[in-house]
Amino acid sequence: MPAAPGLPSGGPEALREARYRAAMHVLLTERLRIRPFDADDAADADFIVALLNDPGWLRFIGDRKVRTPEDARRYLRDGPVAMLQRHGFGLGCVERRADGVAIGMCGLIRRDTLAEVDLGFAFLPAGRGQGYAREAAAAVLAQGLGPLGLARIVAITDRDNHASAHVLEAIGMRYERDVKLGADSAPLRLFAIARSA
Repeated sequence: MPAAPGLPSGGPEALREARYRAAMHVLLTERLRIRPFDADDAADADFIVALLNDPGWLRFIGDRKVRTPEDARRYLRDGPVAMLQRHGFGLGCVERRADGVAIGMCGLIRRDTLAEVDLGFAFLPAGRGQGYAREAAAAVLAQGLGPLGLARIVAITDRDNHASAHVLEAIGMRYERDVKLGADSAPLRLFAIARSA
């Protein structure tokens, strides 16, 4: 049976794909879809609770005190959703295109404590070790240096987060120096890349 007028053929996955393509700020890679978070979506809230309480997040990023779906909705509203509305970019939900499962977050961040926009990402264990972080980060970096017109993008990592440093180097970013985001904060490694002339 043909699709209804205006709707793509190919079943629910094709319809979902077309809806995401039509939405603003969606990036598609070979295996991933990076889309805006929805603070009112229960699945997004549950995902954020899982991600922000993952031992890797707690070790390398810190405890954001997000324990419940309501905490997660507040985190999303005040963080990624607000940043997207304010700046036109922010952290997005990284899903596998094959099955729609959320495996991480990746995007650009405007921090009060950094002079330049920085690239951030974090993945659940099910999304690690398969090149997803590199694939997502490369797409976000290309969007930032390309269509968004940023002249330079930085990224910060904990000194012991060798996996994230490896991802940053794999997408062309280079270590520049250590920085502190606050007087009492531990030093972080700052990586950077500039748009080609």
